[in-house]
Amino acid sequence: MEKATFAAGCFWGVEEEFRKISGVVSTEVGYTGGHFENPSYKDVCSGKTGHAEAVQITYDPDRISYEELLKVFWDIHDPTTLNRQGPDIGYQYRSVIFFHSSEQEAAAKRSKDELEKTGLYRTPIVTEINPASEFYRAEEYHQRYLEKRGLSSCHL
Repeated sequence: MEKATFAAGCFWGVEEEFRKISGVVSTEVGYTGGHFENPSYKDVCSGKTGHAEAVQITYDPDRISYEELLKVFWDIHDPTTLNRQGPDIGYQYRSVIFFHSSEQEAAAKRSKDELEKTGLYRTPIVTEINPASEFYRAEEYHQRYLEKRGLSSCHL
């Protein structure tokens, strides 16, 4: 099993999109990429911790490749909006690929470069590609939030 970590706006919808993919073994939402130890949702929403709302995925590389996960990541959000997705605005909603290995870093950079070359977007892609850092699991009520409420998606 391997891990992948993505931030693409509010983590509820992002988790739901990845959770239903064959080869994804588990998902959890949380906070990463910041400078504050053990942040709460309230801390992260203050904009002072530097964390992004993110989804950490455990996947079976024999069933789905990291490149396929990257494709989903690019498809489910607008990577050209800085610190926002839809109605969610703030640094915690930025677009980030958090890589766990040099292979993931290379694949992420390659996929971003390829997407930029397609001309699909009129404005530059602002997605960050950063090393994975401490991942703090969000409060339980955030885990599988949409599924618990009988919803299949949010504004993504």
